[in-house]
Amino acid sequence: MTEKPVQAAFTLVLAALLLTACSGTGEPASQESPSARTTPSVRTVPSVRTAPSARTIAFQLYTHCGIGEARIGSTYFEAETPLSDGSAGPPEGWDNPYQSGRMTLTSATRAVFTDDAGHEVVFRARPGAKAFTVICQ
Repeated sequence: MTEKPVQAAFTLVLAALLLTACSGTGEPASQESPSARTTPSVRTVPSVRTAPSARTIAFQLYTHCGIGEARIGSTYFEAETPLSDGSAGPPEGWDNPYQSGRMTLTSATRAVFTDDAGHEVVFRARPGAKAFTVICQ
């Protein structure tokens, strides 16, 4: 039965010690000198950098020869899974020659095209590419 009061007293002493250690002076805060109040006694922790958030832009995806490539800025991307009607055209349900939608840049090397029709195509950057792989007319 005496364990609970002892544990409670120990917890209170430990909490008081922690609070005193955090105040940086070992004295109650009301007795600190003016210079102690203006100088932080706790080290500042650097902020954690988070990954840049995805950026979404309006996009006209060229579909006339199927869905296989896209250029965003100066970077050429290729579809992870190219789409076609089998005759070098867009699959059924896609507009031709362009599909209006949004391109979300999830990283420097990955982009995702989506539209209001529910289409979604994932693209990967082609490092060093200076032109499209397939030239379609």
